[in-house]
Amino acid sequence: MFRRLCETLGLPALVDDARFKTPGDRSKNRDQLNAILEQRLSQYTQDEIVQRLNQAGVPAGPILDIGQVFQNEQVKRLGLSAKVRSPELGEIQIQNVPYRLSRTPGAVRSAAPERGEHTDEVLAELGHSADDIRAFRAAGVV
Repeated sequence: MFRRLCETLGLPALVDDARFKTPGDRSKNRDQLNAILEQRLSQYTQDEIVQRLNQAGVPAGPILDIGQVFQNEQVKRLGLSAKVRSPELGEIQIQNVPYRLSRTPGAVRSAAPERGEHTDEVLAELGHSADDIRAFRAAGVV
């Protein structure tokens, strides 16, 4: 794969370069290799290089920011995001359950709780009385 990467980028001499000959060499000299590759990759748009690398059999894909992730066609088609309602943020998109089990399908039911949203319930479950919880709040413990 390293050979295909180098050839696709027009850097075939890197394949025989002693600094990068083996995976161990490439790891040891990662900073040098990264600098060379980054300089060459900067000459392409993201779409161009992803297409060229994939055509050469080098797995590649874009690095997306969070907004782009939720707009990505593959994410939409595979149902990898879910809309939920947050009391603080309103309707938001979050990551959906990334796998489907036939007998026990998972589902996203709500947004993550706000900080402290369930404190009283958790403390009560742990055996603290309502008076204890009020005292904790008055003392600034929670």
